[in-house]
Amino acid sequence: MKPAKILHLHSTFNLGGKEARAVRLMNHFGAAAEHVILSAEPESLSARDAIDAGIKVAFPKDAPSLAGKPSLKRYREFVSYFRQFDLILSYNWGSMDGVMARTIFSRVGGLPPLIHHEDGFNEDEQQKLNWKRNWFRKFALGDARALVVPSEQLAAIARDVWKQPEQKIQRIPNGIDVKRFAKKPQRGALPGFIKRDGEVVVGTVAGLRAIKNLPRLVRACAAAGDNVRLVIVGEGPEKEAILAEARRVGLDDRLLMPGFMADPARYIGLFDVFALSSDSEQFPISLIEAMAAGLPVAATDVGDIKSMVSQANHGFIKPLADEAKFQESLTTLIQHQQLREDLGMQNQLKAEAEYNESKMLGRYGLLYGHALGRAEFGAVK
Repeated sequence: MKPAKILHLHSTFNLGGKEARAVRLMNHFGAAAEHVILSAEPESLSARDAIDAGIKVAFPKDAPSLAGKPSLKRYREFVSYFRQFDLILSYNWGSMDGVMARTIFSRVGGLPPLIHHEDGFNEDEQQKLNWKRNWFRKFALGDARALVVPSEQLAAIARDVWKQPEQKIQRIPNGIDVKRFAKKPQRGALPGFIKRDGEVVVGTVAGLRAIKNLPRLVRACAAAGDNVRLVIVGEGPEKEAILAEARRVGLDDRLLMPGFMADPARYIGLFDVFALSSDSEQFPISLIEAMAAGLPVAATDVGDIKSMVSQANHGFIKPLADEAKFQESLTTLIQHQQLREDLGMQNQLKAEAEYNESKMLGRYGLLYGHALGRAEFGAVK
């Protein structure tokens, strides 16, 4: 049977949680599918480097643009373009014009099914969802075959705010290859990283965006003691703001920012504590990776984070509005090695039990295979 032709509509294709999952699925399905990827930010394509060399994938420059004001003219261009594919996979708000086009012209013959994936919100919706976008999503998702979300919080929003029927909403928790993360990290995997005697390393893996509120983490590490080293792995527009805050609080000589680093399994185990200081999350893959590596977690209580970590780690997930409590939880973990080891072990056990990627890959395979009308698609190894 010919490979399935799949069109991906992304808000951005810089490597983050949703992009890492999409690439993992592309690599998993192998020769069973061919892919075309469109990004609303055409230059944001760093995730392409994680796609296996044998995967057939294209990034066309002459395709309809996902950026621009909604219009019937743009939607007609999408519909004409869609006809050459067997399945459309859309991701987050930045792809919603493509989703709307598919719904408005749903009666046009020859259009492939569409499955939408929603992983969370940007800075402009971190405090309150935009009512105009809610209306747009509610209507645009009307003809989607399925709406996939990773978190319980997003499933509730899809049901109660976007008014999507229960049978359309598919909650598929993110998963990883937990065994790889349980292995010892590779020496030299982080450029410029040398752990000094008595030093405790706090680390995070995140896009350097305002919603991640990494200056909050910088302040917490500066307050926790002179033996704290902070490693922030990622790239993005907030780098200078993070560096400026580190200089202001006197942490700049203990801050390492190596930029984007592929394959976190190689280096995340070099951290002693994993921290998330975000104003908004849903079901972060980086948290699962840290748990699988046996790390304790200090984080803000957003999205599903508290339910994701082990019961023993719950006390170190603090209310978003209380920065002092976040600093206190991080300081406690830094000061007590045995506590770090105990919580890390509990987190690792939970990751092994609940977040193994085999379950995730199987569920996505079945969902996509059903939409394609190819039962064997979900059986790809």
